[in-house]
Amino acid sequence: MIDVNQKSRPPSWPGRLRKAVDPYVAALLGTVVLAALLPATGRAAVAVGGAADLAIGLLFFLYGARLSTREALDGLRRWKLHLVVGAGTFALFPLLGVAAGGLVPYLLTDQLHIGLLFLCVVPSTVQSSIALTSTARGNVPAAICAGTYSSLAGMVATPLLSAWLIGATATFSAERLLAIAVQLLLPFLAGQVLRRWIGGFVGRHKRGLALLDRGSILLVVYTAFSLGVAEGIWQQITPARLAGLLGVVAGLLGLALTATAYAARRLGFDREDRITIVFCGSNKSLATGLPMAAVLFGASAGPVILPLMLYHQLQLMVCAVLAARWARQAPRPAESAPAAGAGTVSRPPARSTAV
Repeated sequence: MIDVNQKSRPPSWPGRLRKAVDPYVAALLGTVVLAALLPATGRAAVAVGGAADLAIGLLFFLYGARLSTREALDGLRRWKLHLVVGAGTFALFPLLGVAAGGLVPYLLTDQLHIGLLFLCVVPSTVQSSIALTSTARGNVPAAICAGTYSSLAGMVATPLLSAWLIGATATFSAERLLAIAVQLLLPFLAGQVLRRWIGGFVGRHKRGLALLDRGSILLVVYTAFSLGVAEGIWQQITPARLAGLLGVVAGLLGLALTATAYAARRLGFDREDRITIVFCGSNKSLATGLPMAAVLFGASAGPVILPLMLYHQLQLMVCAVLAARWARQAPRPAESAPAAGAGTVSRPPARSTAV
């Protein structure tokens, strides 16, 4: 017999470690290490690069297949929310990136500041924002639309802002804008067109397709860092510079989270919308940023993507903690009233802490 009063054993340290470390973050770190030890070079680099391009195209095809026309139209009604997210992504971040120029040459090199500026003009993420918003019990449909609209807007806004803020290093032309549209926008539109026939399949296999999403990003990360290793990225950046960059990126994330939370509260959004604004307005997309960097910066993209890589991993770790905390603080649905004469004392509703 099982003794229900028997105390369960505390989890072992490997179990605690598995709970503390997000598997996706660990996979990203492992991919960087793999690229440092076994980078793809020569013909292998060409093959891996082509596979990464196909993976990103498939990723945006699935984004298009997931977003229903009804969700897109419903999302347009929450235009204030999307305006706040867009202002954070394409106005607040670039201002912070320009201000970080004062840290050169103390904490950042010129090349790392270019990478930081590029990070600041990359659109919001789709997959992570949805997952985090869902965990925190926020407005998931709004997160789907906010992430998608940001990615679509970024196909034009990111190259334009890069050319304006970074200058000649980020080459902007109609040809490069077309290359971004072919790689990102065209697959998304194809997914929208074919959603009528494949939408049900996509909805039934969310977990498997989520693994495909993350696998695609890991492949792109491996390709980008293999290129960086071939260019001697680690010889160009000392451990002290890397530590300084990590501190700057952490400060950037803290400012973004604080600013979006404050703006959402001051503008009177409800709790679910505030969660959506915080995650969508502070997160940056690795899936969109890496192929854009390859198009805009060409062979010199290696050091440029380092700030985006660090920021993406940090946002996953910090926002996962926030999402779990806000989930615990979410107001619980009112329990049904007890039967007459049950003698149960009613309890006041649990107090929740606002985002």
